[in-house]
Amino acid sequence: MGAKEYIRIEGLSKHFGDGGEGVRALQDIDCSIEQGSFVTIVGPSGCGKSTLLRILAGLLDYETGRVVLDGQPIHGTRRDVGVVFQSSILLPWRSILENVMLPAEVLGLPVKQARERAMQLLHMVRLDGFEHKLPRQLSGGMQQRASIARALLHDPKILLMDEPFGALDAMTRERMNLELQRIWMESGKTVVLITHSIPEAVFLGDRVFVMSPRPGTLERVLPIDLPRPRAMDVMAHPAFAAASASIRERFSHAASFD
Repeated sequence: MGAKEYIRIEGLSKHFGDGGEGVRALQDIDCSIEQGSFVTIVGPSGCGKSTLLRILAGLLDYETGRVVLDGQPIHGTRRDVGVVFQSSILLPWRSILENVMLPAEVLGLPVKQARERAMQLLHMVRLDGFEHKLPRQLSGGMQQRASIARALLHDPKILLMDEPFGALDAMTRERMNLELQRIWMESGKTVVLITHSIPEAVFLGDRVFVMSPRPGTLERVLPIDLPRPRAMDVMAHPAFAAASASIRERFSHAASFD
């Protein structure tokens, strides 16, 4: 994990609607994220996790506070950010390679170089030989790996992930956690991932950001002191159990956690 501060959030608040009918989604968020680190965010449903991620992606603006990415304030979308959502959102009529190539078309990148990078990324996410398949011919986990490759095509410095494995079965989700850890370690990207799963947050994160119920505030930043690469048996480690119990205790009243 690098030591350089890459993202700085100061006094961030976000309000939806007007007057008394509105909803305050975020309140006074203050945090920083280091370059090359893996940060996970957990919190009750409706606490503003996805709102925070969309602000980092430049898809939502904010009323008060300051959000800085690599020294530049975030207002609008940026080329150095990649986003992966819960659904893979692959175009069903396009091959996997054509789906991964989509950012090249949108951003006007040179086709030859983009195709070469797409093939490299498909190799990295272990989809060699599937580049000419249609999305319906792939499993859910494979589709999500393709969406990660697509998000990395334009070589963003940060990868934002909004519950990317929430729709997968438990065994596939565990495999995807291992795959994502490997991809992160190979790519060197800064990753921010939202999840409802406490074990997933602890397994993947260098730090876990714990959010309060709405209006979402950053209640705690929990460092995860476990060596990498992590195998699934790390869940039996006392430090893993202690971190998970600490987070779960704060939300024992919230039924929305896995």
